[in-house]
Amino acid sequence: MNVLSLFAGIGGLELGLERAGMTVVGQVEINPFARSVLERHWPEVDRHDDVRTAPAWWTSQSRPPVDAVCGGFPCQPFSPAGRQLGLTDERWGWPWMRDVIHAVRPRYVIAENVPALLRDTHAFSIILSDLSDLGFTVEWSVVSACALGASHRRRRLFVVAHPGGAGLQGLHDAGRRVDLQPAKADVRRRWPSEPPLARMADGVPRRLVRDDIHALGNAVVPAVSEHIGRLVTALDSVKAAA
Repeated sequence: MNVLSLFAGIGGLELGLERAGMTVVGQVEINPFARSVLERHWPEVDRHDDVRTAPAWWTSQSRPPVDAVCGGFPCQPFSPAGRQLGLTDERWGWPWMRDVIHAVRPRYVIAENVPALLRDTHAFSIILSDLSDLGFTVEWSVVSACALGASHRRRRLFVVAHPGGAGLQGLHDAGRRVDLQPAKADVRRRWPSEPPLARMADGVPRRLVRDDIHALGNAVVPAVSEHIGRLVTALDSVKAAA
């Protein structure tokens, strides 16, 4: 299953999807430092620097077919850490992602954002309406990183759009949003920290510069995107066999 990644950051979303059996065929990321990380880990993948012009870039020449478009569009319009301006924030990036989906016509869409997006019912209804107009059935869930082995909670909203029919087993339950976080996931488990030498087992090294820390803060936990990716590939196998 081929994936075109938008708002790619340093590739946390792609890394997990690759572990689930998908293949990254394109990446779009505006930050030069993050693109340099992507170039190092995916040197063979076509890359672009602006999601707003990505439809023209992708369709400008012959490229691999895209089965899934993924991306964590900017969370600042909704995050409690920001000003929560919603649709009036210039970083409201869903329309840019929608335009790429419309141009590429994938069979699946995997979108990631902060759970606070659900509280902005206007913005979230636009996302659902746009995906419905494009012919998708949409399911969503809030997933905690600690539910999949991380030492921190990091709750994130995942919206998955697919062709319809059978739903994603494990993501959606009786038409309601469900939280995949198990009952014990709220228990705070900490790893023993190493002394502040060359590296640390818990946290980030002191030598990291601002760009590194910013990139890490925006990254998707690969274990979570791997989990979502396996749900999608399993659904795709069911549809292919039907």
